[in-house]
Amino acid sequence: MRAAVLVLGLLLVAGCGGAARSEALPHVGFVVKRTGGSFAQEMTSGFHEGVGRIGGVSATVTGPPGQDGHKEVELFRDLTLAAKGGIAVATSEPALMAPSIGDALSQHVAVVGVDMRLTASSGVKLHIGNDNYELGEKLADELMRRLPSDATGTVVLGNTAPGLAGFDDRAEGIRGRFAEKLPGVLVLGPFDTQRDDEANRDAWRRLVAANPDALAFVGTGDCDGVNLAALRTEKSARWLVGGFGVDPRTLQAVRDGAMVATISPEHYLKGAVAGWLLARHAKDGAALPEGWVETPGLTVTTANLERILHRQESEKARKEFFQPQIDSFVNDPASWVRPLEQAR
Repeated sequence: MRAAVLVLGLLLVAGCGGAARSEALPHVGFVVKRTGGSFAQEMTSGFHEGVGRIGGVSATVTGPPGQDGHKEVELFRDLTLAAKGGIAVATSEPALMAPSIGDALSQHVAVVGVDMRLTASSGVKLHIGNDNYELGEKLADELMRRLPSDATGTVVLGNTAPGLAGFDDRAEGIRGRFAEKLPGVLVLGPFDTQRDDEANRDAWRRLVAANPDALAFVGTGDCDGVNLAALRTEKSARWLVGGFGVDPRTLQAVRDGAMVATISPEHYLKGAVAGWLLARHAKDGAALPEGWVETPGLTVTTANLERILHRQESEKARKEFFQPQIDSFVNDPASWVRPLEQAR
């Protein structure tokens, strides 16, 4: 009996000691939009990799499973109570999130914006993300490669999130590139193609029916390309499709020829940069840079598809693929930073 009590006592002491050590670790967090989306999963994996590079820092990633800006705000406010070392935010509702971010900053909790830009009213001084206008140009370039130099006709452009800065920038990049390189092609839109997958599919079905002779259909969000590729296959159509992201269905569409290209915003890299910066800040008190950490996007076509498919097979493969870029940032963070007002 005494032996059993002794063992129980040792377990309780060990358990309490372990909890104390865990709670003593600096803690950082990340609030992402739509945890069920492939982009959120990529950012989450990258965030844990970045935090792990520093070591001795615990991390929590949270977010609503679907599109729910109010839930994002609620989860962010909850996280400010635990993640005192700092929080990264990739929100679908920057204006809605701004007051809560301001409250966190007033409590000396560092906040970093990731992916889509936060509003100036939030007071956040660091944004980690792509040049979305350039991503739009990249996608337009791939579509135009498949068209004659004197092409005329229409391209139908959709936007899953009108009013959200990054998505608007992608749309403007697509429009601007066509106007510059193929002035005989009229870009219609951008039309609101909705964030929800089913609503997005219905929106594109209507747009395809209304524009049967279009040269191409292209959208700014991950679900745009997936649904357009499915419609193209269903209708045995010849119009071109372009999209964004590395959802498995998107990559399969590129392989099948239903999509000419997809632009990967490289969400893993953004997450890794955010995780490393916040973990270093939480553990060592290192100051966060101010400005825009511009992370590059990647054009995915049949030319490099197999390499990207291999990268997406496992965490190990992703880590190995992105290691050179993460090393480049870690070795010289300042060289990646541009003025915040240039972010687009």
